[in-house]
Amino acid sequence: MSLKPLYLVLAAAAMASAAAFLSSHASAGDLNKEIPTPASDPANPASSEVAVLAGGCFWGQQGVFEHVKGVTKVVAGYSGGYGRTASYDAVSNGDTGHAESVQITFDPRQVTFGQLLRIYFSVAHDPTELNRQGPDEGSQYRSEIFTASPEQEATARAYIAQLDADHIFAAPIATKVEPLKGFHRAEDYHQDYLFKNPHASYIQINDLPKIDALKRVWPDFYREKPLLLSQT
Repeated sequence: MSLKPLYLVLAAAAMASAAAFLSSHASAGDLNKEIPTPASDPANPASSEVAVLAGGCFWGQQGVFEHVKGVTKVVAGYSGGYGRTASYDAVSNGDTGHAESVQITFDPRQVTFGQLLRIYFSVAHDPTELNRQGPDEGSQYRSEIFTASPEQEATARAYIAQLDADHIFAAPIATKVEPLKGFHRAEDYHQDYLFKNPHASYIQINDLPKIDALKRVWPDFYREKPLLLSQT
């Protein structure tokens, strides 16, 4: 996320360059559209389940999933590395093993893990990009599913194989799947950042279009008023 201060200081230049990227990526034919239901999405009778997903900057990921019905809490943080390196300054170097992630607590009776993955793959990020999303580059922005159970791992791997076999995307899915070793909450100023800074150029260019896509593509899952972390 080292580029973000530059976006805030040089807003006009950032708007021009990022807008050009957005026009070529966010409107691509294989993005921001409904994709098939996972063939395997076992029911979970529990009242609460947790999913940890990485797909670029956690500001946008948190903002998207706070708008999803059945989601009860979304926390921005770091996964994949050690606790001692789970800080913004360290993770921004790209060599900690961490990815910017979101920890999503949800009611699987209202929205399943597989349904969350449909949103994740179709409107929340571009799963075909390797170690980058939009203007952000580095392994800390990789696409990865940190599975909290064997059932989640099986669902995620089967769904990726299904989407690749059906050639849903123009390029192979780059999303990694690994068991969750730990989730570390990010600093307070990162939490609900999108909603605290809706006029920031980075948010307007890279993140608000994802929420618009969620509303357009998945109206049955869309919640108009987001459930902010500060409200949970």
